[in-house]
Amino acid sequence: MRSEPLGFSEIVKIIGTTKIYNLLKSLSSKQAIILFEQVKEKFKPKTERRVRLTSEYTSKKNLEKLFETLSKKQKQEAVLLKYLQQVPVFADVHLNEKGIAKSELTDEEISDSAIKTLVRNEVLEEFDITVPRFGFDDQLQDHPLLLSERQEEARNSILKHFETKSTVLLHGITGSGKTEIYIDLIRRALEGGNQALYLLPEIALTTQIVLRLKKIFGSALGVYHSKFSDNERVEVWNGVLSGKFRFVIGVRSSIFLPFDNLSLIIVDEEHDPSYKQQDPAPRYHARDVALVIAQMHHAKVILGSATPSVESFYQAKSERFGLVSLQERFGAATLPEMVFADLSNEKKRKTNKGEFTSLLLQEIREAIHKKEQVILFQNRRGYAPVVQCEDCGWVPKCINCAVSLTYHQFRHALVCHYCGYREPLPSQCPQCSSKRILTIGYGTEKLEEELKLFFPDVKIQRMDFDTTRTKSGYEEIITGFESGETGILVGTQMVTKGLDFDHVSLAGVFDADRLMHFPDFRSYERAFHLITQVSGRAGRREKQGKVVIQTSNPKHQLFSFIMKNDVTGFLEAQLHDRQMNFYPPFARLIEITFKHSDKKTAQQASITITELVKEKIKGIKVLGPGEPMISKIRNEFLMHSLVKIPRDQGHLSEIKNLLKRMASELVQQKEFRNVKIVFDVDPV
Repeated sequence: MRSEPLGFSEIVKIIGTTKIYNLLKSLSSKQAIILFEQVKEKFKPKTERRVRLTSEYTSKKNLEKLFETLSKKQKQEAVLLKYLQQVPVFADVHLNEKGIAKSELTDEEISDSAIKTLVRNEVLEEFDITVPRFGFDDQLQDHPLLLSERQEEARNSILKHFETKSTVLLHGITGSGKTEIYIDLIRRALEGGNQALYLLPEIALTTQIVLRLKKIFGSALGVYHSKFSDNERVEVWNGVLSGKFRFVIGVRSSIFLPFDNLSLIIVDEEHDPSYKQQDPAPRYHARDVALVIAQMHHAKVILGSATPSVESFYQAKSERFGLVSLQERFGAATLPEMVFADLSNEKKRKTNKGEFTSLLLQEIREAIHKKEQVILFQNRRGYAPVVQCEDCGWVPKCINCAVSLTYHQFRHALVCHYCGYREPLPSQCPQCSSKRILTIGYGTEKLEEELKLFFPDVKIQRMDFDTTRTKSGYEEIITGFESGETGILVGTQMVTKGLDFDHVSLAGVFDADRLMHFPDFRSYERAFHLITQVSGRAGRREKQGKVVIQTSNPKHQLFSFIMKNDVTGFLEAQLHDRQMNFYPPFARLIEITFKHSDKKTAQQASITITELVKEKIKGIKVLGPGEPMISKIRNEFLMHSLVKIPRDQGHLSEIKNLLKRMASELVQQKEFRNVKIVFDVDPV
């Protein structure tokens, strides 16, 4: 096991500062050494100066003699008394080993000179310790974990499957207590001297569950995600190398930490698309990487979800994965009641108020009156997705991308969600000078504003990308809601994923139709996942919760599956559709994206490669080339082609190599030299 600190190149890999590498190449040897020392200093472990009693004075007899000697030296006596108050040596002599921070001993009455005198007289001794940046306890605490009968059955079934299979799909409905089973299995792994990794899709989930797990696993637990500073991530990396952190909880990037004795990987909410790294490269799906890493370490994998992905369900159905079901909520909790608010009907009758149906508003009022909490989900951030001139129809567009700008009221700016371009909201139309500029549609920011008008006495918070930019952003919002200080939480997908709050009795879903009709073969699956997951936030204790779904088509087949909580029926229907239309898991998809600053060049490059693929690779289907829905991003025009490869083709690696060779040969041609070609393999 390696214990030495990271080298410079490894630090560069962790924090992604390729600029440092490029800079080094332009420096002299002497300059490079100076820079290297500066970087090492930056990532030096954080230390704290502490003091403790020398071993001679940890016995009661010697300490009594010492107090007699110091009876006339009041300042030194005060230091000792304060030390013994905070470190009860006589109750447990081992507490003296940790000592106390030197800064905690000094105050208005106790000076630093009194401490120095005691150190000089060898009564106290000073020492430095490395301080964990996470503030976790050094010792593991004994927290008994009591599993219900159903949870024990599920745990035992998982262990039974592990005898013959390396991967198990745990299908447990929302609130069934999957986390307790995870904790039990993690404990078993650690007790066997092994390492464990717990993957979560969102930092918001990590924030909440860490507070719980650190009480159980103490300083053996490391946390790894992108909101941590470079220093904190380097500390976790070194902690895994040295064996200090034998259990890590983190988001998708933590799958690449340097484990050397990994025996268990848990991928919670395995269906979540956040596990897919889209941009920038490397493009990977953490769930699939987990399966590969587990094979390398001879480890076991648990894929957990209330709404498994179609691909994982297919693997379990084909008996490649073990399947364990947990279909009862933990304790006395029951599944929430589903209610559909007919949006089109209310608009005809003009009973809606803004973006809220009268039904949803009434349910929110009742919940607030009963001192209960509400979660509202809208999968769009910002104030309004479109700004338009009422007279001439002008719509502000991004100068870099082929998208309209989204209005953010708190910034009073129009923002592109693809490249970050920003411009102020004009006071009048730049085309016709009209001042009748309207906002069309709604995002979480607009919902928050309307809620404050309807419920002025209730504290309302918003959880989306804009409000959680800082590391503490998630924690502050979750803490405020968990304590009951916040009555209504409105947010994007962050509020749907695995959060556990005792007093949430109502969940509301806005714009369910937009979720379903997005141009993607997974749109129904993702709509089902999101609506089912957000419904799982309501009524997680004894009282049944309620979910209000606003839709213009409440009789849609998707809602019948959601109403009955028929996950298996939905997945079976999706498998039938995928098989009929040749999509995963019955085919492997490779999406080829062509990018260039000139539209015609991007189009010609895509046509050239697509025709070559059709000519040279037999037994596959190719769709395209065509323009994607967003045809220009960051001043580059895009074209897409989609390659569909049968699962039983058996030559996937050869096809990949051939595609790479075609791309390499194309960009060597003068007219296509600056074309960017990106391959993205869809997870299956």
